[in-house]
Amino acid sequence: MGRDVIAGRGIHSKVKSAKLLEVLNAMEEEESNNNREEIFIAPPDNAAGEFTDEDSGDEDSQRGAHLPGSVLHASVLCEDSGTGEDNDGLELQPARKRRKAAVKPPRVWTKRDIRPDFGSWTASDPHIEDLKSQELSPVGLFELFFDEGTINFIVNETNRYAWQKNVNLSLTAQELKCVLGILILSGYISYPRRRMFWETSPDSHHHLVAGAIRRDRFELIFSYLHFADNNELDASDRFAKVRPLIIRMNCNFQKHAPLEEFYSFGESMCEYFGHRGSKQLHRGKPVRLGYKIWCGTTSRGYLVWFEPSQGTLFTKPDRSLDLGGSMVIKFVDALQERGFLPYHIFFDKVFTSVKLMSILRKKGVKATGTVREYRTDRCPLKDPKELKKMKRGSFDYKVDESEEIIVCRWHDSSVVNICSNAVGIEPVRLTSRHSGAAKTRTQVHQPSLVKLYQEKVGGVGRMDQNIAKYKVKIRGMKWYSSFIGYVIDAALNNAWQLHRICCQDAQVDLLAFRRYIACVYLESNADTTSQGRRSRRLETESRFDMIGHWIIHQDKRTRCALCHSQTNTRCEKCQKGVHAKCFREYHIR
Repeated sequence: MGRDVIAGRGIHSKVKSAKLLEVLNAMEEEESNNNREEIFIAPPDNAAGEFTDEDSGDEDSQRGAHLPGSVLHASVLCEDSGTGEDNDGLELQPARKRRKAAVKPPRVWTKRDIRPDFGSWTASDPHIEDLKSQELSPVGLFELFFDEGTINFIVNETNRYAWQKNVNLSLTAQELKCVLGILILSGYISYPRRRMFWETSPDSHHHLVAGAIRRDRFELIFSYLHFADNNELDASDRFAKVRPLIIRMNCNFQKHAPLEEFYSFGESMCEYFGHRGSKQLHRGKPVRLGYKIWCGTTSRGYLVWFEPSQGTLFTKPDRSLDLGGSMVIKFVDALQERGFLPYHIFFDKVFTSVKLMSILRKKGVKATGTVREYRTDRCPLKDPKELKKMKRGSFDYKVDESEEIIVCRWHDSSVVNICSNAVGIEPVRLTSRHSGAAKTRTQVHQPSLVKLYQEKVGGVGRMDQNIAKYKVKIRGMKWYSSFIGYVIDAALNNAWQLHRICCQDAQVDLLAFRRYIACVYLESNADTTSQGRRSRRLETESRFDMIGHWIIHQDKRTRCALCHSQTNTRCEKCQKGVHAKCFREYHIR
């Protein structure tokens, strides 16, 4: 008797209850019979039953193919698969057939250069021109992202959360800006304990922080800081408690992003050492443990779009792509909300595949990236071992005839695979490379797509570098406090990138930019309700520090602090009315 053991599929019938060991013995006694039966092994009725821990017998015995006792004594369903006639009262039904996946024809690879059919980049950016005409200060640029709507939203959600905990917080927008100022300041002035900002000890007391908000009030606000309604959280989203903030920040980032042709896509890390399940270990990043964040940036490092990674358990990728490729498609969809333009996206081998290049080409988007060999759809290039034996700068390439996708294998210090749907081999240029053996620099040939990739791919790395310099140091007990610090740092980075574009004549570095915003937020939003606080406010006046003073327009006319005549301009940091002609003298007198 022939025999098969199947799991959960086959022919449905009425059941003959038997033990698997009995059935196997019967089969061995009737091997001459040609009838074919299929056996389905049923699970035990009780996992803690009498046979669960029973041994399956002597190891030298071949009976039962070394199956455990729980399986040997399990019930089986015996089904005849003969001619289809009734046998001993069994009713047979045909098995369900599996659908066969459509077999796609193999790609045809040819040795020639790519002939892309994308249009040239001709788009202008009127929004950046409008920002240049406004001559916004650093605070004005930062408030493009943490605008009035976002501030009021955080205030309302924080007050709602405190009210749910039976606490009357009564947070105001002014107090929240003080909290933001302290968080920004902690990026370049940090203490082992944040309460040291308010200590009266001369070695740690910080008069700007102590004069802006009381210590206990800051601790209370920071402990109840909230960004979503707990009664409306999505159980399928691990970042539901910060999802409204992510949506708002993505909207503001995209609204004010410079309109450029070249963008980078990659992974960033938000440092976190707690017990939250979403954290990951990434060995290739300066920050190795924390939340992984998918980021799309400009080539200079402006963050256009971001999404925290939740893995495939909570984020379902497209059927034809992996999770990384699906995130690239989401970023492209966000870019195309501003218009269907021939953007050019650069990413590394974590995301690149020939299938992704094909999808982006159909969307009208150019893309270039390094690619792993098993994702090249069997492109017949020279073997890496053979290419390594050739001189440095040698390369091989092939183009898919149907979709104009090129795969190039280039020998540099190691063998690199690069795929593109928009850039080809020509023109091949010479580039300088360091030779370790000769300890000199040599000239090697470099294809055009390799050169462009190396120039434009580093946007996410530049953003990470800017964030890491002066990132927010204050952390709370809640799992998302480090993520909030990351969002603040990203907004500051974006504001500074806009400052570099809009204020080319009076640029400041990133440290001075952050210091200016922190000082303005702490000085202009300080609590001056009591006489003692008012005297401390006057002592913290930074009128003569020559750091971050900007003259801005004001709607209501006030008296000039120097000449005492009416003026419609004021110093944003000092919060004093002052004429443009009196501005310099007021700050040095």
